[in-house]
Amino acid sequence: MLVKFTSSTSGQIMMFAPVARQLLEVVGKDCSARGVITTEQLPEAITRLRRAAAEQPGAPAAADGNPDHPRTKSDDDEAPTVGLGQRAYPLIEILQWTQQEEGFVLWEAEKDF
Repeated sequence: MLVKFTSSTSGQIMMFAPVARQLLEVVGKDCSARGVITTEQLPEAITRLRRAAAEQPGAPAAADGNPDHPRTKSDDDEAPTVGLGQRAYPLIEILQWTQQEEGFVLWEAEKDF
């Protein structure tokens, strides 16, 4: 299921429900089918998302944990890990743009997630 975030001033983004849930929980919002991050809530939402993204540890540089060990084709058995910072970046960006114009951000999904 997809969740669409729409800014009153700067466009929209879409993301899968599990990612949207993770980010909305960081912001302190319920994962209902529809919701809003108001103009007054934007600064705190941006701060919380940035803090959560900065606190998450990064993925190891190499398969054995040794950053000096170059990765080989056999090391790539698993897909690369996408961190919270990478997932949060689009939402942080739209929140910042919306804050500059004193707008709000709505989200919409097919059902509660």
